[in-house]
Amino acid sequence: MLRFALIGCGRIAPKHAGNLTEGLIKDAGLVAVCDNKPERAKAFGEKYKVPYFTDMHQMMKEMGEKIDVISILTPSGDHAAHTVAMANYGKPIIVEKPMALTLEDADRMIAACDKNGSRLFVVKQNRFNLPVQKMFEALEQGRFGKLVLGTVRVRWCRTQEYYDQDPWRGTWEHDGGVFANQAIHHVDLLNWVMGDVESVFAKSTRALVNIEAEDTGVVILKFKNGALGVIEATTATRPKDLEGSISVLGENGTVEIGGFAVNEMKIWNFVNSTEEDKKVVDTYRVNPPNVYGFGHTEYLNDVVRAIQTGKNALVQGLEGRKSLELVTAIYESIETGKEVQVRFSPKQCRLGLKG
Repeated sequence: MLRFALIGCGRIAPKHAGNLTEGLIKDAGLVAVCDNKPERAKAFGEKYKVPYFTDMHQMMKEMGEKIDVISILTPSGDHAAHTVAMANYGKPIIVEKPMALTLEDADRMIAACDKNGSRLFVVKQNRFNLPVQKMFEALEQGRFGKLVLGTVRVRWCRTQEYYDQDPWRGTWEHDGGVFANQAIHHVDLLNWVMGDVESVFAKSTRALVNIEAEDTGVVILKFKNGALGVIEATTATRPKDLEGSISVLGENGTVEIGGFAVNEMKIWNFVNSTEEDKKVVDTYRVNPPNVYGFGHTEYLNDVVRAIQTGKNALVQGLEGRKSLELVTAIYESIETGKEVQVRFSPKQCRLGLKG
């Protein structure tokens, strides 16, 4: 049994806590929670019937021997400092997306975990959606042939009220905009299925809310394999969320996955069709119902298996860094107004800096 402690009891924490306390993660449970807001820590601890703390080091001092895995669920801008601090305890660490807001911080996290023997895992739960897994299986089998075009669309609704809930939301120093926060999962999926990106050209705007960063943007990508890509991302959809989707087009086939969070198979067409193809849209149409989120459940099970067996998980530190590198290049392009090579040293990217 792996005993988890959660640091950060905000918006995403219930998905982690629910999975760990409802028996959805085999051989894992929740033993402690921590948040720097006393009232939130108390309410969360009492809800899940575990000890609660307002200081993560005090939690480790009192319960360190009873904690096997540490999950960092704090605001994005705090991920690096909290991960580096917790790495000193030598335990596996899970960090929510994005792993950090600067590549320098991501590298510090990876180095600190390597130094202390702490395995680092980055949350990218949409990779585990059933339709996404089926699409990736087709990619590995070579069914698409030459890849031509990959696109993602994030059309979500986040009003001013959402950004006003916490002072760090929408700031460059602690959060970033739609690319760094909401669309980071879709950026990761596109990079995962289409391969390494050579260059990006991006534009953004603040359309409907008063924040430092962007709420709407578009990106044109060129992949190293010659394919092109498009990212469309906005939190200015009104009056409610519309979609989170990905499409992959190749010389021998096309797949589109839609739904709210890349969770519904829409199109599955291949030149050389098989008997199974006729059933794919129905069989993999949607994830099984799960009140705590199917993707998080499968992600956490993958991490637990990796820790127990010593094998690699699907998204460890270096893999999680890839989407951050791509988002950093997107922001660099927005600031410079130029096409940016992804392997670069950021000069004008504002993500992770004081506004």
